[in-house]
Amino acid sequence: MTIKNTKVAIVGTGLVGSSTAFSLVTQGVCDEVLMTDINKERAIGEAMDLNHSIEYLNRNVKVKAADYSEYGDVDVVVITAGAPPKPGQTRLDTLGMTADIVKSIVTPIMESGFKGFFIIVSNPADIIAYYVYKLSGLPKSHVLSTGTSIDTARLKNFIGELVDVDPRSVQGYSMGEHGDSQMVPWSHITVGGKSFLKVLEDNKDRFPNVDLKELVKDTAEAGWEVYKRKGTTYYAIATATVGIIKAILNNENRIIPVSTLLEGEYGVNGVFAGVPAILNSNGVKEVVEIHLNEEEENNFKNSINLIKEYVEKLENR
Repeated sequence: MTIKNTKVAIVGTGLVGSSTAFSLVTQGVCDEVLMTDINKERAIGEAMDLNHSIEYLNRNVKVKAADYSEYGDVDVVVITAGAPPKPGQTRLDTLGMTADIVKSIVTPIMESGFKGFFIIVSNPADIIAYYVYKLSGLPKSHVLSTGTSIDTARLKNFIGELVDVDPRSVQGYSMGEHGDSQMVPWSHITVGGKSFLKVLEDNKDRFPNVDLKELVKDTAEAGWEVYKRKGTTYYAIATATVGIIKAILNNENRIIPVSTLLEGEYGVNGVFAGVPAILNSNGVKEVVEIHLNEEEENNFKNSINLIKEYVEKLENR
């Protein structure tokens, strides 16, 4: 009997890519991690450093620098390479440069015979995921971006701090664009199974003057708050990425809000957007459609329209 090793490749060994690799290795998620970067010496150095940590971990995860020609039997490719935003720019402003970088990555990967899963971290993540889907020719279930998985984690953190509970006891999602136009369906946010709106209503003395629009704004801008203080974000997005990888490699059927191709769900077609989805060994098994009220539906459509606008800009370049 032949036992197949699980392999994850990371393209881009900057702070996000290297943090993702570190999380994969320390959690023992896969058998092998491949690291690729335009700066080959950087990729070699990161692989060496990670290999030197194995002595004190629970599993011997092999790490090596690799070329795209070695991606043929890789299970998951994580793309973190892209153009970082300059001061005053949004994630959307980096689209042109990142699209060019991603095209130079996806083409040789597909030439290697790769048939696995692409997870896109590079921003603007929703539009780049759509681009990788078109470039790769892979099934829609095999291409996704981290989408609003990280925004959801931030939202739960804010709510957890507000009501003084573990953020993992908060249920719900941020949806739409991984960016400023994202929305929160408050009618579906619960704390320990109780509606968050009811929690606020029943405890007006403890939680007075909670501004839901401000909470959405704080969630959307949380990454920028980190960016202003330390230059970029990487621990949280790396951990979210590894959570998605685990759901796929371990066939977890776990629901995580990722950016996936919508084909009729939520009344949307041909757009990648952050929505709750069931993830397993087939990638995106199914989109979970929660019922949005009229205001939530309008907010979601506004976010979708912005994504569409930039998809059109990409296609018309």
